[in-house]
Amino acid sequence: MKTTRFCTFAVSVAMTITTIIALGACTKSTVEPTSPDQADPGTPANPPAANPTPAQDVQPTAAKPVDLGAKATELARRFIIVDGHIDQPMRFAMSKRLTGAVDYGPVINGGGEGDFDYPRAVAGGLDAPFMSLYVPAKYQEAGGAKNVADELIDMVEALVTSAPDKFAIARSVADVRKNFSSGKVSLPLGIENGAAIEGDPANLKHFYDRGVRYITLTHSEDNEICDSSYATTRKWKGLSPIGKQVVAEMNRLGIMIDVSHISDDSFYQIMELTKVPVIASHSSARHFLPDFERNMSDDMLKKLAKNGGVIMINFGSIFINEKSRAQGQARWAAMREFRDKHNVQYGDAKYAAFVEEYNKTHEFTFADISEVADHIDHVVKLVGVDHVGFGSDFDGVGDTLPTGLKDVSMYPNLIRILLERGYSEADIEKICSGNVLRVWQAAEDYAAKNASQPATSVQ
Repeated sequence: MKTTRFCTFAVSVAMTITTIIALGACTKSTVEPTSPDQADPGTPANPPAANPTPAQDVQPTAAKPVDLGAKATELARRFIIVDGHIDQPMRFAMSKRLTGAVDYGPVINGGGEGDFDYPRAVAGGLDAPFMSLYVPAKYQEAGGAKNVADELIDMVEALVTSAPDKFAIARSVADVRKNFSSGKVSLPLGIENGAAIEGDPANLKHFYDRGVRYITLTHSEDNEICDSSYATTRKWKGLSPIGKQVVAEMNRLGIMIDVSHISDDSFYQIMELTKVPVIASHSSARHFLPDFERNMSDDMLKKLAKNGGVIMINFGSIFINEKSRAQGQARWAAMREFRDKHNVQYGDAKYAAFVEEYNKTHEFTFADISEVADHIDHVVKLVGVDHVGFGSDFDGVGDTLPTGLKDVSMYPNLIRILLERGYSEADIEKICSGNVLRVWQAAEDYAAKNASQPATSVQ
């Protein structure tokens, strides 16, 4: 944070004027009075000149052009920037699986392969990236989902322990503000896939105590809480009986409900039940991709806004551009087929070689950063500036990020476009963090008022 210091030379000037008058250096002060109250009682406050100068045409001085790039960088430094979804913990888990250990050095010092690290976060003004604790759907059947989430929390905590001068866990809005003031990057926690609670709302308290402040209710498949936007089974036709209890218990504890990934029916049922605003931590506008249920429709956005919630725009090209989405779906289908056929996982050398070769031989259209701004514009025009934020999905969408928005150093590029489109500083601050911090605070406030209520559990 920068501190502005102001010069006080005016005090010296005023003292000099007082001294001249007191000494009576001349019968009439040669110093122009600073106000009518200071003028000689017998002299007009602004006496006419003895020899008036003929009027002349004065040409206005052209305003100095504003450097919007510099202004965007300055705003990125001045405002808190919260990102709703960054998948760095998944990279930690991959590293541990492949090497048996986690090397936190690249995230602390830079130089790694991912989209996030401390030096680039500082460069981009990123202050509070929600660390996504991704629980793959396979653990819903195989078991161990809770343990996966706990291990990911352990890894984020270890990162903080390794660099306490750079990072800090944020368990509240107050923590985010305090860490910002002390120059640390906050690491709030969000679980991606409610399968982590293993069907028991009582486990929500466990994760709240560990610092989790939002949960994406499902991911790629229907789970014991609700249906997924990606699945075709639609097991519950929305929320399950347990899912309804989960909504109530998350409200009671102060865990934000994340409606990204869930089916439309699940969303509308949540809107009927929740007592506090919700977030979509990493979704975009379906208006631009009409058949992509993973994004939010205009009607859903209106319901979200009426609830007081926020959609945090996903930067991935497949969420932004229709052509990119079609190409991305073909890419991921091919990769899924390869993984299943050869029994390999993300990070395995054989799989990495296949991905590299596929990308060389198949076209992919990267969206442009201006299209990300288009999604923000659409939400603002539809429901207002109070209901949109950033939810990049960095480290979660692979090599699909738009031109001009490839990693966490590039938030100023997006802010610059918002400035070019006429957004005020107050509006930009809301988009950067004000909106989601408002929702988070609402969740905290509701929980504080209902702390004495009994926990919700399976009947």
